[in-house]
Amino acid sequence: MPAAASTDLPGWARVGARRRQHIVRVTALLREWASAMELPPEEAAAWRDAGRWHDALRDAPEQELREITGDMTTPAPLLHGPAAAVRLEQDCELRRQVIEAVAHHTVGSADWERTGRALYMADYLEPGRLFAQAERAQLATRVPHEFREAFREVVRHRLEWALSEGVELHPRTVELWNSVK
Repeated sequence: MPAAASTDLPGWARVGARRRQHIVRVTALLREWASAMELPPEEAAAWRDAGRWHDALRDAPEQELREITGDMTTPAPLLHGPAAAVRLEQDCELRRQVIEAVAHHTVGSADWERTGRALYMADYLEPGRLFAQAERAQLATRVPHEFREAFREVVRHRLEWALSEGVELHPRTVELWNSVK
């Protein structure tokens, strides 16, 4: 697949220019890691697709996300992943690891295979984010060679940030931490 096609979004996507650039960076990082790890083509494609679809509805209005998911209680910033997963299933996406990665990329999942874990890391480590750039860049270089350890570090970083900001931890996030500590 040509590189330009790797960031094509479905017609139902709702992303602005800034979000699209984030998606491009996440997808590029996933492609880089997949190549360095010499993943089988099917798994590399799953990583690429999870990257390009994870934020496909990030800029959608809250009401649209609630209508798609039927969820009237979850905080709005956590709905774009589950809503995109619903749309992907409606588009006949059959790869469970892609659906689960997209659905839970914001909060995490203890049940993830490598695709979800890779997306969770790439979403956090992509170079366009302006905080802790040197530390995150160093961690990103470790992913292909120390996948499990790098994942644990990313989970720890994200939990430490949430706790320092007083953010309530999602139950899936707690389950994820308990599965990797």
